[in-house]
Amino acid sequence: MNRLFLIGPMGSGKTTVGRHLAERLGLSFLDLDQEIERRCGVDVSVIFEIEGEAGFRQRESAALDDVSRRDGILLATGGGSILSEANRRMLRERGLVVWLKTSVEQQIRRLARDQRRPLLQTPDRRQRLEGLARQRDPLYQACAHLVVQSANISPVRMAARAEREIRAHLDAVE
Repeated sequence: MNRLFLIGPMGSGKTTVGRHLAERLGLSFLDLDQEIERRCGVDVSVIFEIEGEAGFRQRESAALDDVSRRDGILLATGGGSILSEANRRMLRERGLVVWLKTSVEQQIRRLARDQRRPLLQTPDRRQRLEGLARQRDPLYQACAHLVVQSANISPVRMAARAEREIRAHLDAVE
């Protein structure tokens, strides 16, 4: 396994679980949003504020095209990176795509104190998260080679579980 891409909604554990999983698999960890921030020199929220979501998505696609070519990585994508058909195709063709599937209830609990995410700047977070799930879940499903159901367990245990499921998937396809 040379490239592993984690997809899923905000709060699914792509970054937190991804760091532990990368270590377990001997891969370098990258977070796409952090890569975009590094390139731009500002937070994602500032990019959204200045360029809007469309401007951010262009930057996201360019960064994804670059980093998804690197070998030996586990990449935690942004929750909306799968909105672009070109991005979904890029991910599927360049590595193993794992959807960390989670419920809106888990997202609400995990994101309760999060004030940084532009898409959560709304009076009704539940309504926003439910709307995003309706829109994006079919895209995550279409893009993923493997679905790993997120659970209310520690990130370390979740990474161990994801590793087992990934290894079983790879054994099955060989």
